[in-house]
Amino acid sequence: MPLTIRPIQPTDNAPLATLIRQVFREFKIDKPGTVYTDPITDALYELFQNPASAYFVAEEGGVLVGGCGLYPTDGLPEGCAELVKFYLAAEARGKGIGNALMQQSIKAAKELGYTQLYLESFPELAKAVSMYEKAGFMPLPHALGNSGHYACTIWMLKEL
Repeated sequence: MPLTIRPIQPTDNAPLATLIRQVFREFKIDKPGTVYTDPITDALYELFQNPASAYFVAEEGGVLVGGCGLYPTDGLPEGCAELVKFYLAAEARGKGIGNALMQQSIKAAKELGYTQLYLESFPELAKAVSMYEKAGFMPLPHALGNSGHYACTIWMLKEL
């Protein structure tokens, strides 16, 4: 099926929020202190209107199957953005779609002048963490910035 990666549109809000919460339930990380309970998950198009941010969605055969972006999270060091809201539907995994989304976000971060990308994750998302490591993200001993997602236990940073 043809794959399209494009900037987020207003009509993506509902299917994207559904996809994100589905992934959280699948991995049993649907708990407070995560994107699962964050009300902004229902308004991602609006969130990413910040000119220092970017968000991309992947469509396979016209169906939204994933998304990934970057955001200047409060409290991060100068020149650092956070890789955020990176989720793929189960049927889209293992096809290179996630890597394509991540690379598009890394490219956008460089174009926006960032020198570092930070991310937060969970041990339950081991395959994603492995992909981050392959892309050059290094583990950190503690969180950076103020994402509000206090349940995350994996923190990583990549020099751009």
